[in-house]
Amino acid sequence: MALAIRVHEQPLDPEQAALREEVLAGFAATPKALSPKFFYDHAGSQLFELICRQPEYYPTRTEETILRLAASDIAALAGRNASLVELGSGASRKVRLLLEALRPTRYLGIDISREFLHASTRRLAADYRWLDVHALCADFSQPMKLPAEAMGERPLAFFPGSSIGNFDPQQARAFLRNLRQALPTGSGLLIGVDLVKNREVLERAYNDEAGVTALFNLNLLERIRRELDSDIDPSRFQHRAFYNEAESRIEMHLVSPKAQQVRIEDRVFDFAAGETLHTENSYKYTPSRFLKLAADCGFAPVSMWRDPAALFSVHFLRSE
Repeated sequence: MALAIRVHEQPLDPEQAALREEVLAGFAATPKALSPKFFYDHAGSQLFELICRQPEYYPTRTEETILRLAASDIAALAGRNASLVELGSGASRKVRLLLEALRPTRYLGIDISREFLHASTRRLAADYRWLDVHALCADFSQPMKLPAEAMGERPLAFFPGSSIGNFDPQQARAFLRNLRQALPTGSGLLIGVDLVKNREVLERAYNDEAGVTALFNLNLLERIRRELDSDIDPSRFQHRAFYNEAESRIEMHLVSPKAQQVRIEDRVFDFAAGETLHTENSYKYTPSRFLKLAADCGFAPVSMWRDPAALFSVHFLRSE
């Protein structure tokens, strides 16, 4: 097998086509807010991989342990000659826990960060020479047409990291319904879902002592300054993350401690002292609440795995 990857492109570059439009709209909104998908430029993707290694950040190591222990069961459910489709592939580290057990015929990595995606899929092609590796740079929060040559007849979609939590309930429904439309009937979906738990554990995970999550959050402003015509100064903002129990979500914000003005192109935006830019939600689920959401979107439960402390869950669903 050649080490080259097969790259599939969409007509628009999602990194550039949406950033300017959504930043201008988000800064003009009340309250100010941006989508977390813009965290993941190359620098942001690298910082997120570093977050995953922080001792306070339980989701990654817990999900990896679950996947390692359940790999043979997952392979049996996926069946022989499956194609593996990873949404938000990032560094493609977790998928390595599945590849040897599943031995899929094809792998399709989908991510919004083109440079990071190409680098990670090339590493997979080098390390798994028997694997037919494909890459698609796309915004998977929007409806997608998956390349038929990367799908095969038995695709298994893999959506790790509890990224489903970054969508509000309405967005999560839209995402799952769009994914259901993109997959053949009978396809599998292996999805990581973070669980409701103690506030202290949750808030510590998003406020690591080393300050990596703060750098990750502030890098969003660095990206705006770098890619758009803006005088925004990240040093004039502070990271804040807290658990909103009423909404069952972690919220991340960038706080302006003092009143200031920010220019983006020819527009000026005012921040009052203490005003925030809401940059991310991370919703936490109970298993029953998540399974109801999945069922409403055309996915039937097949199996679920949890760690002994019930911090995290991994679900195998089947499209109906």
